[in-house]
Amino acid sequence: MPNRLALIFPGQGTQYLGMGRDLYERYPEARVVFDETDELLGFKLSKLCFEGPEEELHDTINTQPAILTMSLATFQALKTQHHVEGIAFAAGHSLGEYTALVASDNISFADAVRLVRERGRLMKKAGQEHPGGMAAVLGLEAEVVGEACRQAGEETGKVVQVANYNSPGQTVVSGEQEALEKAMELARYKGARRVVRLAVSIASHSRLMESAARGLRQAIEDVVFQEAKIPVVANVTAKPLRNPEEVREELVKQLISPVRWVDSVRYMLNHGVTTFVEIGPGDVLSKLIKRIEPGVERTNVGDVAGVEIWSA
Repeated sequence: MPNRLALIFPGQGTQYLGMGRDLYERYPEARVVFDETDELLGFKLSKLCFEGPEEELHDTINTQPAILTMSLATFQALKTQHHVEGIAFAAGHSLGEYTALVASDNISFADAVRLVRERGRLMKKAGQEHPGGMAAVLGLEAEVVGEACRQAGEETGKVVQVANYNSPGQTVVSGEQEALEKAMELARYKGARRVVRLAVSIASHSRLMESAARGLRQAIEDVVFQEAKIPVVANVTAKPLRNPEEVREELVKQLISPVRWVDSVRYMLNHGVTTFVEIGPGDVLSKLIKRIEPGVERTNVGDVAGVEIWSA
């Protein structure tokens, strides 16, 4: 039986200084992607990826188009060096969903760059207006983490909720500081192995992003979405997006809803996927998939070496 591939694309937090430089120097197809982003944004995002300053690369308004660009530059290089076939699904974690939509020809690269730049701006603004944070809860069932959030919200009167169902035993929570601290305390009490505060000041995938969701809804009004050539499994529903209207709604709801990564991966597994190919910086998603389904084949493509040795 031939491999059935799922292309998966990482989200924010996977960026690193120097990402994509070797691809840019080796493959003309990758260079075109970086150069187009530089032109669209009116500044050298490529230089920021390759040389920094690191602090600016980690600013969400830059991080989001940087990861999108690097991931798609890798994808273009991979396609030109290898005959990639048997692609059953595409999916991305949070920001990575935009990369998946471009890879599936659902949205143009230019529109995606503009949207994620605006998404980053809107999220940063929402974070300034409604400060919050995030924490990873390890070694506790997702249902128990959700109960800790509900209890913390009731006790403090503040917002806290599950943001990412990443893998069995790894759930991320997001919300206002007081409620977040209480949820972390309750998670420890309920038996979490570790509770780790994340180095972010934005409560992604929570109701604190409602103003960003409203702004994004306006930003996507004039964007043209096509019928996807590859089914994209949505973060919010963990099912394939069927038409352009569903894509619009997904991108808005995604900002205030949890990323259902476990359910998304299981959906793809249950529909015949045999290999997950993570394309872009890092291997975060591959590690999560190993926890979800230890025996499934996984591979990473994020640099020249990965492109050259890739096979499926």
